[in-house]
Amino acid sequence: MICYQPLLNLLVFVYNVVPTHDIGLVIIILTVLFKAITYPLTAKTIEAQKALKDLQPKMDEMKERLKDKKEEQAKEMIKLYKEHKINPLSSCLPLLIQIPFLIAIYQVFSVGLSNGNLDALYPVHINTLAFGFLDMAKPQWLLAVLAGAAQFWQTKMMLAKRPEIKVKAAQDEDMAAIMSKQMTYMMPIMTIIIGVNLPSGLVFYWFLLTILTTLQQLIVMKDKKKPEVEIVK
Repeated sequence: MICYQPLLNLLVFVYNVVPTHDIGLVIIILTVLFKAITYPLTAKTIEAQKALKDLQPKMDEMKERLKDKKEEQAKEMIKLYKEHKINPLSSCLPLLIQIPFLIAIYQVFSVGLSNGNLDALYPVHINTLAFGFLDMAKPQWLLAVLAGAAQFWQTKMMLAKRPEIKVKAAQDEDMAAIMSKQMTYMMPIMTIIIGVNLPSGLVFYWFLLTILTTLQQLIVMKDKKKPEVEIVK
């Protein structure tokens, strides 16, 4: 993979530069750096999600008004997207672009924390003990739980309540809404289950990245409280 070798070189370089040679500090530095690199893409994703969230009351009203006219619903939906310059796929595309980068990071930390494959490439042996007590090469259930808690916080933020709108269609939860609520709990549980079987260095990285992404989301999504939207029929 194109990103893998440069990122592995960067891991070894940062480890050598950090005076304490603490792998925990190295992971913090690299996570902040990786987050800075992907910040613009993540911002586009969050902005697209915010635009869809702000448009939701109008979509609910339209669905109620045209509840028996599915074809007109689809046309009206496209019209709404065009009027507000929203591309529904724009919230997914930046994530897809980041996937190869995230896979490369996963591989880099896997190799860097195992040392076995490093010895043949670099004249360095990485001490996997972080902060003097935490072995980043071994699974740590506490870090997995913290990563799951951070995932829960991020998911709850993404599913923040939309403006209330007094039409029947908006009050009835559709299948998508039910699935979204289930994901609020399923994603953190999956993070914990997977995390307890991974080297804690990878889980620590994921925990830090989730915290930074959630903080970014708070900044982008911050907006003045909007008044309740009421549809007069």
